[in-house]
Amino acid sequence: MLDTTAAAQANSVLNRLDEALTQGDIDAALELFAGECYWRDMLTFTWNITTAEGKRDIRDMLSNCLDRAKPHDWALDERETATETDGIIEAWIVFETAVARGSGFVRIKDGLIWTLLTTMDELKGYEEPLGESRPLGAKHGDDQGKPTWKEEREHELASLGVDTQPYVLIIGGGQGGIALGARLRQLGVPALIIEKNERAGDSWRKRYKSLCLHDPVWYDHLPYIKFPRNWPVFAPKDKIGDWLEMYSRVMELNFWGSTEARRASYDKASGTWTVVVERDGEEITLKPRQLVLATGMSAKPNVPNIEGQEVFEGVQQHSSEHPGPDGMQGKKVAVIGSNNSSHDICAALAEAGVDVTMIQRSSTHISRSESLMKYALGPLYSEEALANGITTEKADMLFASIPYAILADFQKPIFDEIRKVDADFYDKLENAGFMLDFGPDDSGLFMKYLRRASGYYIDVGASQMIIDGKIKLESGSEVARLTRNSVQLEDGREIPADVVIYATGYGSMNGWAADLISQEVADKVGKVWGLGSDTPKDPGPWEGEQRNMWKPTQQEALWFHGGNLAQSRFYSHFLALQLKARMEGFATPVYGQQEVHHTH
Repeated sequence: MLDTTAAAQANSVLNRLDEALTQGDIDAALELFAGECYWRDMLTFTWNITTAEGKRDIRDMLSNCLDRAKPHDWALDERETATETDGIIEAWIVFETAVARGSGFVRIKDGLIWTLLTTMDELKGYEEPLGESRPLGAKHGDDQGKPTWKEEREHELASLGVDTQPYVLIIGGGQGGIALGARLRQLGVPALIIEKNERAGDSWRKRYKSLCLHDPVWYDHLPYIKFPRNWPVFAPKDKIGDWLEMYSRVMELNFWGSTEARRASYDKASGTWTVVVERDGEEITLKPRQLVLATGMSAKPNVPNIEGQEVFEGVQQHSSEHPGPDGMQGKKVAVIGSNNSSHDICAALAEAGVDVTMIQRSSTHISRSESLMKYALGPLYSEEALANGITTEKADMLFASIPYAILADFQKPIFDEIRKVDADFYDKLENAGFMLDFGPDDSGLFMKYLRRASGYYIDVGASQMIIDGKIKLESGSEVARLTRNSVQLEDGREIPADVVIYATGYGSMNGWAADLISQEVADKVGKVWGLGSDTPKDPGPWEGEQRNMWKPTQQEALWFHGGNLAQSRFYSHFLALQLKARMEGFATPVYGQQEVHHTH
């Protein structure tokens, strides 16, 4: 009875919204929204990923987009059940626009819309060939004598980038580039992925040997092909590398390994990029219409400039260059930094009997993996969630349905609970000298990731090694200088070192645009990542969405794609639709394009 009541109330609101929007009556539509309200749109109205916060923003969005979008047929998704919890009705919805079919999620409080998510599922007339519309494959009758699948595939691989040009060039063959390549393949968009490493998956294989995923398997599926049910919860890096290589072959991606982009420029008059790449020692010029930098959040090493680096007599390396503990026996190793990479590297070194010291310069958030899975990820991404009918696709939409402006309010109670149940663990860690935090507003790990992509560690064992003293810890002071054989801190402490590893993170992805295109273009695009939360390493003003990710930038035909596996999976769908629409000549006027407030 409760579900029926919830469905009836949600259906009533949707029917009135449908009528108001169909008639172009913005005032009537706004009457259906609560005083505090949010509308997050992914392409359907705005050809952008943007959130309208409050009635004023929603009015502006509708005033600019409604006539063109022509939304209609708003309805509850018949496959799902509307629910009501603590006075808030939640319902899955479907609708159409002039050019697309969409779906979304709505929260209704006191009979009015509190949050609304609208996402583009497919472009009309350009649906993916899935399910009943999948290709036949077999060739009989009139098709006999035509090239086989193998012959067609070999011809495509030989000609793309040589005789024919890709519509989209994706620079970066990690999970981001591969996921996007798979989406574009399904949409019939000619795309070429180039990767400086030899094989797909090498971007994982060539990291430090102890690296494994810190996110659980249910969170990490790629589009179209999920990991098998016997896949480990936390996959080792080489296993992920092999999966990406297999996936690239099975999904028939056009992938050039051992290929490095040297320089690029854009001709606005022709709407074409000129990209010079070096493939196996040979320079090749490509002429794509769209350029995607899928070089990853963890690909532009940030190496601090520290006094004395030129006099240090030992080995210095960024964490991205660190191969692991082999050859480190008998050496003293100082690791500067205290986030995921630092903990992984320190743990592997300590397990190999190496004398290793972590130098913690600022406080770090720690979440035990078990607690994170149980309280934060478990309700959406777990075997329990699947048993409750929450598929990966539904989980992605549910997480996306919470506007960033209020996401911290949803996260804080979760991490309050984690802090309580793991109080003994945190006490021991602080007693060992480790500086802990839960974010500037106690909202925990996910907000830190979304705001700055740093400042945290998901504990899979290294924290206990710090507690036990197996990993030495020096915290509470910045590094002042290196000497011939040590690291000196500003408070006078000195840590003997034969090896210094900089686990100091990565720079903004627009640094790749500076290297490849120009500093002018990098500054024109501005900083990549962050919400404008005005918290450490995420300067304001508030932007409400990730800067420059998966959506149009200030540089025409230049896109950024990346994030963790879950984000690469989810947002690759929307980036692919934007690229497909442009290839097919759809009008794609962008509403709400973000201004540039920071260049790095």
